[in-house]
Amino acid sequence: MRGERVIVVGAGIGGLAAALELASDGAEVTVVERAAHPGGKLRQTAVGGALVDSGPTVFTMLPVFEELFARAGARLGDHLRLRQATTLARHGWPDGARLDLYADLERSADAIERFSGSRDAEGYRRFAAEAQRIYNTLELPFIRSERPSLPGLIARVAAATPNNLWCIQPYSSLWAKLGKFFRDPRLRQLFARYATYCGASPFSAPATLMLVAHVERQGVWLIEGGMQRLADALSRLADGMGCDFRYGAHVEQILLAQGRASGVQLSGGEVIAADAVICNADVNAVAGGLLGQAARPAARPVPARSRSLSAVTWAMTARPSGFPLVHHNVFFSSDYPAEFRDIFARRRPPRAPTVYVCAQDRGDGDAGRAGETVSERLLCLVNAPADGDGRSFDQGEIERCADSMFEALSRCGLRIERRPEATAVTTPADFNAAFPATGGALYGRASHGWLASFQRAGARSRIPGLYFAGGSVHPGAGLPMAALSGRLAASALKADLASQRRSYPAAMPGGMSTA
Repeated sequence: MRGERVIVVGAGIGGLAAALELASDGAEVTVVERAAHPGGKLRQTAVGGALVDSGPTVFTMLPVFEELFARAGARLGDHLRLRQATTLARHGWPDGARLDLYADLERSADAIERFSGSRDAEGYRRFAAEAQRIYNTLELPFIRSERPSLPGLIARVAAATPNNLWCIQPYSSLWAKLGKFFRDPRLRQLFARYATYCGASPFSAPATLMLVAHVERQGVWLIEGGMQRLADALSRLADGMGCDFRYGAHVEQILLAQGRASGVQLSGGEVIAADAVICNADVNAVAGGLLGQAARPAARPVPARSRSLSAVTWAMTARPSGFPLVHHNVFFSSDYPAEFRDIFARRRPPRAPTVYVCAQDRGDGDAGRAGETVSERLLCLVNAPADGDGRSFDQGEIERCADSMFEALSRCGLRIERRPEATAVTTPADFNAAFPATGGALYGRASHGWLASFQRAGARSRIPGLYFAGGSVHPGAGLPMAALSGRLAASALKADLASQRRSYPAAMPGGMSTA
């Protein structure tokens, strides 16, 4: 597609993946980003003289990124220093119990047997096998494909792997399904947590989301220098391939000509013309008119009641003690159902939250961990309702959230000595300000009910020449899914331009490669 001009709105992971994919085929790509740097939700916060990863902190599905670098003629290992974690996460409960999960299945099974007995260890083996079947069944016909309908997906799965058709299980909730594998309610709680990776409640999310457990067990990677290095590496690679990055540039509107996307107008009035536009903003920003009235029909708005989880986060340099942290840690509440009733029914931060703690100066085991007298980079996160466009968090509410969070950690044995001047708090209102029209939802539409995955926007919008990428569209939230969405958008764009050229040879002359 030599010479075609494409504008990518947003330098998140989806936008960067699309830009790389298109530049690899010779397109003239301009990436317009209103922030001063690439990454989107992949961000760092400066606190206490250090940079703390304050967005996604779990890096999985490494082959997706290896493929992305390879398409650009590069090796991921030449741009990022990675180490595979052997301990996926350490989990703690108010009763003092502790359980580590590992990349090695049998090591996890042995740990579960010591934790709650042989029956649950065998249940874990069955759970892992079923999670793998679900993932293998859906990877090609759904995750890596343009968004199909449910009948279309069933037809494709039936044709490819008819014996696995039963395992999709869209009609059973994740919570209900886990009861068939685990007697210990703490284990049910632990594996239900994977629904929150998609911004959902395990009591409403389909059992299909068991596949997230398989994705994590296939490899969690630690990036030397922090998660921001991923966005930096992708943007440098794209820049080296000729992509033009315009930072600090706000898109006021997506322009249309004769019913199709024809470029963008920046807030200062500058117009950049293009043959196609890929929008890496949340689809609700388009549907809400934040990128111009002409583009509004491109997507259906996501109702506020259908939004995924938001969060309150604390990025800090502080001194932890009392609990042997590893890189990824989860501290559970004693009443999991109440936590999600608070968020989704009562629309308030949970009174007794589950807390995720990313100890960014720790490895994935106890050996060589930092001493308890040393300040460390920590990100603490609790889930919250995505209502940041309807209410602000005053200082009193922030302090109440902090009290609930630190009390929950204390019940599990972790104490954190923090300093206000070395702590930065982000609320749903802050996330909504950074990602407008979302209410602070971090994962787009919540994966609630069997239809949710089919209600996400696909790569092709309702307006010709305008395409979507990012965590709010198919195949879903998370770094690898966002990267796949960018590749799907680029693929759809290339196919459409090729079709248009065949149908209207006078309008778009020249050759095109879809390799």
